[in-house]
Amino acid sequence: MTLANSVRAVMNYTVDNGKPAEYYFYEPDPGVELNPAGTDPHEVRIWDAWPKRDRISHDREGFELHEFDPSFTAFDDDEKIKSRFYEQVTEFVKLHTGAHRVVVFDHTIRRRQPPEEMVFSRPSTEFKQQTVVQRPAVLLVHSDYTVVSGPQRVKDILPDESESLLKRRVAFFNVWKPLYRKVEELPLAMLDAQTHIEEDLVRMELKYRERSGEIYVMRHSPTHRWMYFPNMENHHALLLKTYDSETDGRCRFMGHSAFEDPTSPPDAQKRESIEVRTMAFF
Repeated sequence: MTLANSVRAVMNYTVDNGKPAEYYFYEPDPGVELNPAGTDPHEVRIWDAWPKRDRISHDREGFELHEFDPSFTAFDDDEKIKSRFYEQVTEFVKLHTGAHRVVVFDHTIRRRQPPEEMVFSRPSTEFKQQTVVQRPAVLLVHSDYTVVSGPQRVKDILPDESESLLKRRVAFFNVWKPLYRKVEELPLAMLDAQTHIEEDLVRMELKYRERSGEIYVMRHSPTHRWMYFPNMENHHALLLKTYDSETDGRCRFMGHSAFEDPTSPPDAQKRESIEVRTMAFF
């Protein structure tokens, strides 16, 4: 590849200061010393992955891009998403992973909303009267689960079956695709999982009043190799691995982030996308 097949853009990494990063979904007490994520921005090179599309593997780099039937368009109707679109996603994940069972447990519609928030935003009040909650793109290098929160999610979603299910391999995959039109701004970039090490993963605690969860954010390393698929259309979908229980050397966690593409035209249509979260059992 030549430099012409890449762009340079800022990725918001997190300082590894020996403490978990934190994000509160409520106003913490005044005396709480905050340790936010995304406070270490670095300009990185992001490579066009289209030339390698057929050679990229979710078990190696941590992601894949495939064709996806674009016939479903009712993304303004939450019930139709769950009753019809989830079925498409389930079959897509089974086809490309070989899983014998796939459970869809969540989805998020994302559109640019001023101002963009860097971390996992609370639901926007601007859309509270609509049937679908919409959130801004996440401009933070992260992976959605950790060695703790991955198994815990199985216990939360399938409590009666979790003990037996967790004795076998389970992997979490996000399916990410444009809603209607080509992505001309705020594309999603993926960090080649072969280029980060375990020590690059920084635990981030998500603080709710009634409970806490956790994900990984990431510290910067010059070895990281970023890739993206510019101008994705609605017949394309990314398969992103966010957790794998297997420890045989395959990708277990894949960092990703939206980014401000410097090559986006001034009149670029605003990005509209959906990500559907699944757990796959083998």
